[in-house]
Amino acid sequence: MRRLRLLPDPESPPPPVVDARPATGGALLRRTLRRHRGRLGGAFALISTWQVCEALVPVAIGLTIDHAVATGDLRNLAVAALGHCVLFAVLSFSYRFGSQVAWRAMQTETHRIRTEVADHVLAPAGARTGALPGEVLSLATADADVATAVVRQVAQSCAALCGLAVAVVLLVVIDPLLGLVVLVGTPLVLLLSQSLAPRLTRRTAVAQERIARASGLATDVVTGLRPLKGIGGEAVALARYRTASAEAARAGVATARSEGLLYGATAGAAMLFLAVVALLAGLRAVDGHLSVGELVAVVGLAQFLSEPLQMCAATIAALAASRASADRLVTFLATPELELHGERPADGGTAVRLDDVHGGPLAGLTLEVAPGELVALVVDDPAASRTLLEVLRAETVPARGAATLGGVPLHDLDLAERHRHLLVAGHRVDLFEGTLADNVDPAGALDDARRDAVLAASAADEVVALGPDGLATPVAAHGSSLSGGQQQRVALARALAADPPVLVLDEPTTAVDAVTEQRVAAGLAGLRHPRGRSGTAHPTAPGPARSTLVVTSSPALLDLADRVLHLREGRVAAAGTHADLLATDATYRDAVLR
Repeated sequence: MRRLRLLPDPESPPPPVVDARPATGGALLRRTLRRHRGRLGGAFALISTWQVCEALVPVAIGLTIDHAVATGDLRNLAVAALGHCVLFAVLSFSYRFGSQVAWRAMQTETHRIRTEVADHVLAPAGARTGALPGEVLSLATADADVATAVVRQVAQSCAALCGLAVAVVLLVVIDPLLGLVVLVGTPLVLLLSQSLAPRLTRRTAVAQERIARASGLATDVVTGLRPLKGIGGEAVALARYRTASAEAARAGVATARSEGLLYGATAGAAMLFLAVVALLAGLRAVDGHLSVGELVAVVGLAQFLSEPLQMCAATIAALAASRASADRLVTFLATPELELHGERPADGGTAVRLDDVHGGPLAGLTLEVAPGELVALVVDDPAASRTLLEVLRAETVPARGAATLGGVPLHDLDLAERHRHLLVAGHRVDLFEGTLADNVDPAGALDDARRDAVLAASAADEVVALGPDGLATPVAAHGSSLSGGQQQRVALARALAADPPVLVLDEPTTAVDAVTEQRVAAGLAGLRHPRGRSGTAHPTAPGPARSTLVVTSSPALLDLADRVLHLREGRVAAAGTHADLLATDATYRDAVLR
């Protein structure tokens, strides 16, 4: 299947070349390093220079003692002082600029991954993630930050190994025996750190997953606080969050314990190792094998070794976190598309037909909505209604039978083509932060007459009239600044503004009063079907015939429909006008009048 991506702004610079999507967390980390190998090389060179200069500091002090302090040579002392100034300047600026290069690469890659997550969620076909909005936010922020930290980790660990190598070489030059001891002992300390890494990796992955889950629950509770209060569900939501938070806390403590064990074991082994080196150096000095300056240099180098060893231990811990976050990101990005699609054009007309569709609660559903028809559907089982909408959105393929648009199976249609010809507006539709105008007409494509007609047909003009700034009235995220009925009317206005050849609505009037419901029914019929059974003509109605399928139990909508279909046990059990079915079908009468 072909995947359509969001179109970029034509005035924006061309996007960078996108690598193939990684299949594992390790592949994502390698892709990050490959993308920024130039900056990574620069950061490595500069930070390695800092580490080499750090290793040279005790050597420079030892040389100063032997050749300037012990001899009293002022000229050598002045040269040594100037050399120290140069050494510390290079040391300071190399770390500063090396860190800047590494941080720039990290921030660039973090932005790319956040864009990749957003692209996956906002792709025209959608994403079947099953993640809470708060979890997605955690992935795009915390996990993206932690995963891309691998750039700085690798630069620092490589620089630490470079510093260790230089220190060992200097010790071998000063005293071969001490150099041999360090050459054998340093890998042992690093192997001890590495042996503790797998346990830390596992615990870090569990902790990050549970923290993200708790964050997602917290975000959703805060977002839905008003409806929770309305149904008295605060206690249940709080209990769920407390459980998730406690699990996250336990996992975090376990991770911190493993990380502490790693740092403690590495630090303890390093200190013991360095104490042995210092003791051996002291004995060598007493025996006359080392001068005072060489002893100072050896002790200083031994002390310096603790820094790169600790950096390597920190890198192991940080890599564990980066790998865990990368695994979570890859798992999320690998989730399949929500809507199935192919590449066939919708050139066979706009008649929607379901032919003997089986799947879930649907058991042989057959119906057709011809161009120009307003068809109402009364469904006894909410699960059947939900499955029907999933089939019409091509989120699922029927187990048997076919759902077609103009004779072409919905899941074989080109995605953009299907969206242009068919709009399925669910019962729960999100509104976005902005203004009423932004939510009704996001593209700004409607002229004033058409916009006013859409607002009147959906009764959203009352919402506009109540706003202090009319269409410029701000709307909070998720439409939380509007009541349920206002949200429903604005969402219906947006669906009508799109004006697709085929429009499917799911219970569009459940949150409005009876008077508004009657007005919406008349407005919908008048706007999309001006020459229907009502016989009236609407001046702003589109020219081509429009088809509308409404899943509803509203008597007002049912009365204006050209045909009413009653679904029972997954199939059409009765068909006719609302008045005829009320008069002849007791089961239908019970379904709509209960």
